[in-house]
Amino acid sequence: MEERRCALVTGGSRGIGRAVAVRLARAGHDIGFCSRSADEAALETARLVAGEGGRTHHSVCDVTDLEAVRRFVAEAEAKLGPPAAVVHSAGVLRDRPMALMSPEDWHAVVDTSLTGAFNLSRTVLRGMLARRGGALVSVSSVIGVYGNAGQTNYAAAKAGLNGLTRALAKEVAPYGVRVNAVAPGFIDTDMLGSMSDKAREAALGRVAMGRFGSAEAVAELVAFLLSDAAGYITGQVVRIDGGLSL
Repeated sequence: MEERRCALVTGGSRGIGRAVAVRLARAGHDIGFCSRSADEAALETARLVAGEGGRTHHSVCDVTDLEAVRRFVAEAEAKLGPPAAVVHSAGVLRDRPMALMSPEDWHAVVDTSLTGAFNLSRTVLRGMLARRGGALVSVSSVIGVYGNAGQTNYAAAKAGLNGLTRALAKEVAPYGVRVNAVAPGFIDTDMLGSMSDKAREAALGRVAMGRFGSAEAVAELVAFLLSDAAGYITGQVVRIDGGLSL
């Protein structure tokens, strides 16, 4: 039997992060994942991963805290082995017009999406560079490409994540490490569920395919980008948005 490899996922207790963890377990990975709390959602992710035959390790971790990220990675590696695949999926929304946005709302979003990606990448990269192999994928957004009124913090964070992806890919490609991002459009997760019916209807009207995407569809793309089949793909921000950006 082929040896299972370790994959790390931040924001793995729900939404896209959970779907990614389950899909990677199905592909033959053991899963180390983190979330802000050890709640029922985290336990459900662990159960789903186990159902796919994967071992699991869960840590409570605030990705904006570098030391907390270091502990998460060290604990997962001690249990599951060195990570071959790493996914930064942690993210939050604090939507508000810029004129009314508090510094706390700005930092909550930017620090989670962008600084969290720095903390995770910096922590895992030395090992990957030494092993001369590995793949990282960040969950970005089409908002980081086109912007959106009322989401300057989110747009800035995701645009920064896209830039980080491209620059880091150039740094580490000579060492056999690949770095990519996926940019979802409207995906049917808790974040989308927080929108009003009127806002959801307006959003749906902008999608060429006439339907919202699923977390599982995003997870399929992430799994592909982490796989050997994508071995010549790096530095890309791949949109998965049902034609929203056409």
